[in-house]
Amino acid sequence: MGHDLSQDAEIWDDAYKLDRAHVFHSWHAQRNLDPTEVVTGHGVWLKYGDGREMLDFTSQQVNVNIGYQHPKVIEGIKKQAELLCTVGPDYANLARGRAASLVARRAPEGFDKVFFTNAGADANENAMRAARLFTGRDKILSSYRCYHGNTGAAISATGDWRRKPNDYSRGHVHFFTPYLYRSEFSATTQEEECERALAHLEHVIQFEGPDTIAAVLLESVPGTAGIIIPPKDYFKGVREITKKYSILMITDEVMAGFGRTGFWFALDDYDYTPDIISFAKGCNSGYVPAGGVIMSDPVAHRFDDIVFPGGLTYSGHPLAMGAIVATQEAMEEEHIVDNAYTIGKDVLGPQLTALYDKHPKIGEVRGKGVFWAVEMVADRTTKEPLDDATMKQIVAEGDKRGLILGVHNNRIHVTPPCVISADEATQSVEILDQVLTAAGC
Repeated sequence: MGHDLSQDAEIWDDAYKLDRAHVFHSWHAQRNLDPTEVVTGHGVWLKYGDGREMLDFTSQQVNVNIGYQHPKVIEGIKKQAELLCTVGPDYANLARGRAASLVARRAPEGFDKVFFTNAGADANENAMRAARLFTGRDKILSSYRCYHGNTGAAISATGDWRRKPNDYSRGHVHFFTPYLYRSEFSATTQEEECERALAHLEHVIQFEGPDTIAAVLLESVPGTAGIIIPPKDYFKGVREITKKYSILMITDEVMAGFGRTGFWFALDDYDYTPDIISFAKGCNSGYVPAGGVIMSDPVAHRFDDIVFPGGLTYSGHPLAMGAIVATQEAMEEEHIVDNAYTIGKDVLGPQLTALYDKHPKIGEVRGKGVFWAVEMVADRTTKEPLDDATMKQIVAEGDKRGLILGVHNNRIHVTPPCVISADEATQSVEILDQVLTAAGC
């Protein structure tokens, strides 16, 4: 017998009580959760249930690139809802075709086909599936410092702690990618770090056996792992190695794509072309869940006459497609990607760097566009990560001052919507300055 909704009568309009009574949250132990109610938002601002207006320095899951309640995206969803709310993936649909065209337009030349998914995790699942089927090989190489999603193969491709209790998919091998601040290669310059990381990758490929490896899967900019900006020539080197051994290269643009780094795709700043691109998040800012895989022409044509054994009931869902079309058009018309680039170069970069000079517990500031990390340390010499209690205090101090901060381990991730203005960015950094002072940093 189902739950008696009459039991909820007294809390029917109380979001917090309903949440605690019935919602099971991801990535948390449930008992002591204390979620904040969000009522609405606009631009880079969120309104909490207690009436406070908060500057969002996180973009939620680093996905609300176009900001909250963008009128053109809302209108796009409304128009599609009035026309057709849902249709299966076997049919042709104008919204789906337009969305695929607009997404493919941002990829390098020779990428014409898009397979739509519901999120970034299943985008990476299907990217790996395509690579394995194309090559006839099994292994996927990915970084220890990465996150690719929480479905079966995607979580096994992930390198962080979340892989360990979920690691049941076969054929995954990890390696170290460049991270000069905490170099695995005893490097002292970006050039050394790049050269040694590439040599390490090639050695892993040789020891694993090139003829067993389907693809190398890498985030264009590792996001959750620390917004680690790769050396300029790293991806060109990876591309040369993968071609040498006839291995495919998959670029994960789920978090970094669609304006986050100040480019339509982060790979645009690295002068290389992969074989497959996965995407999600910023394609429509999460207004309706969507993701996908952009296949290079050789990979796509592999399935001209054989079945691609992958599919989703909601692949290319019309409401999600309407949101993608409206988002892509609005981002171009309003020069939102250009704004992200400028904000990074002229505001966030210089102002966050100035905080480094003022606060001794900032170990490193790195990033581009609206994609930055402030790495906090107990001591700059030893680089010992700042303790969890202080990191929690930083979040709490931000909350007191009206700034939503995202913290991952010992890092503050500065990832506001791409529409943030120079004044809003400056205001946010000024609050962060106050926060660090209050936290004794």
